[in-house]
Amino acid sequence: MRICESAAEAVEGIEDGSTVLIGGFGMAGMPVELIDALIEQGATDLTVVSNNAGNGDTGLAALLAKGRVRKMVCSFPRQHDSWVFDGLYREGRIELELVPQGNLGERMRAAGAGIGAFFSPTGVGTPLAEGKETREIDGRTYVLELPIKGDVALVGAHRADRMGNVVYRKTARNFGPVMATAATTTIVQVREVVEIGDLDPEQVVTPSIYVDRVVAV
Repeated sequence: MRICESAAEAVEGIEDGSTVLIGGFGMAGMPVELIDALIEQGATDLTVVSNNAGNGDTGLAALLAKGRVRKMVCSFPRQHDSWVFDGLYREGRIELELVPQGNLGERMRAAGAGIGAFFSPTGVGTPLAEGKETREIDGRTYVLELPIKGDVALVGAHRADRMGNVVYRKTARNFGPVMATAATTTIVQVREVVEIGDLDPEQVVTPSIYVDRVVAV
């Protein structure tokens, strides 16, 4: 685990064509400084997995506006301030894979847990299940869902210690914990880095084993 001096250092090496998991529920918990650094870093042709498809003109929306994202995988792509994504999608300049919110979280959790696939009832009988295997279990129909694994996860958290153990603040926690487990490289921005022993072990949500880089912003 490496403690980085800047967000720019934290996102070094992210390659074109990467799948990037970006935490946040709307703007709550979104790692805005890491996204801004990724914009400056220049990686393009990205597949981004996030709950939303950007809000306003900042954070993920700014990355979309730069034309760096080839495909969005998300559960809630449209809201009143998603005009950047809306424009790109209507112009055919970005792909969309719509995933129900529970399935989105579980598909990433499955990747982190080494689960090859799972059956879910969500989406059965809708266009979201087209082309997917279905199975009846105890009289109920389920659809097969595959894990979502990232090359990189960008996670916003509250505090980390110098080993990389991470705690979150309230609802900003959202998708961060599952994304941290589902990526090859997990990069976490926090408000502060504290000494080892300063975090109550009972409060640690993401253990250091899942964290590769930390930066205080």
